[in-house]
Amino acid sequence: MSKVLIIGAGGVSSVAVHKMAMNASIFTEIHLASRTKSKCDAIAKSVKERTGVDIATYEIDAEEVPALTRLIRQVEPKLVVNLALPYQDLPIMDACLEAGVHYLDTANYEPKDEAKFEYKWQWAYQEKFREKGLMALLGSGFDPGVTSVFAMWLKKHKLSTIRTLDILDCNGGDHGQAFATNFNPEINIREVTAPARHWEKGEWVETPAMQISQSFDFDQVGPKNMYLMYHEELESLSKFVPELERARFWMTFGDEYIKHLTVLQNVGLTGIEPITYQGKEIVPLQFLAAVLPKPETLGETTKGKTNIGDIATGEALDGSGEKTFYIYNICDHEEANAETGNQAVSYTTGVPAMVGAAMMLTGRWSGEGVFNMEQLDPDPFLEMLATNGLPWQVKELPAPLDF
Repeated sequence: MSKVLIIGAGGVSSVAVHKMAMNASIFTEIHLASRTKSKCDAIAKSVKERTGVDIATYEIDAEEVPALTRLIRQVEPKLVVNLALPYQDLPIMDACLEAGVHYLDTANYEPKDEAKFEYKWQWAYQEKFREKGLMALLGSGFDPGVTSVFAMWLKKHKLSTIRTLDILDCNGGDHGQAFATNFNPEINIREVTAPARHWEKGEWVETPAMQISQSFDFDQVGPKNMYLMYHEELESLSKFVPELERARFWMTFGDEYIKHLTVLQNVGLTGIEPITYQGKEIVPLQFLAAVLPKPETLGETTKGKTNIGDIATGEALDGSGEKTFYIYNICDHEEANAETGNQAVSYTTGVPAMVGAAMMLTGRWSGEGVFNMEQLDPDPFLEMLATNGLPWQVKELPAPLDF
């Protein structure tokens, strides 16, 4: 049906490309480009072995807009799927505008020199995409992504309003490493060390990073400590669910992770300001990312499950008063690796990227301008998600969260 060009060759990209190849009736031609072509070739080799589908590969610097524009025009895809680093969102959007191609990503833009991620830079592209008759879909991963779609499904089918919303992200997996991150180390550590923020009574409330925690008993994982953090879907949810009184994001971390991260912070290795070392300028966090295990190498050793979902409280659609619902997915690391060669954290982002792309290519989701997941019909997305490795469930809770 359609030709697609994917930018980036990490674990998320590997999952997305494998799953696209498994949906060949939608993704009839798949092209993959990255700064390191050998990574693209490795993904293409795995896809060929697992599915028999051929993937064309290219070398490209996604921040070089003229070169990327030329590649897009050479390939002539219907859609560019950006699975590169968040720093590269804007140049890839610029290239898509120049080449006249639709755009999708999984995480919002953040500048290299500031650990701050928000949608304002990409929302500013609204008129540019609308004038070109193009669609840009932002945040089609799991969180952001599926968590927003979960909220809108609840609002469509269970609740007339959402008063409070808590997003709970639990990784119950064990990769056997002393310290490693389950997605890009640089992005992961920037997120975790940034101040926490949550939405309450029409404003942002900021607290120090990793200072507020709660214990929660996750289905098929067990009790875990989870920490209040800021995550970009809180911004879009507070915009598109205007009645929200409170919205929070929680992520689980083990004691060993916290201990190692604290030491790395204390010695300055999580810093993003350049320093001079032996006459060369380096960024400490980028150096740290270079020596840590690559997330795409953790698939073979990671065991356990993830559990990610939303707990929402609001007025019931049937008029029966206030109710609380919990909607979530459980993903098994070993099953994800057996299917695509990647652990569940990459899988839970790569599959929604594929599904979002499928929604656009099949016309189930369409429009002109820049869109967040909350603005689109949740039903077809969640239907396809469930049949492509990420089934979900919803249950009513007896009461709202007591914290």
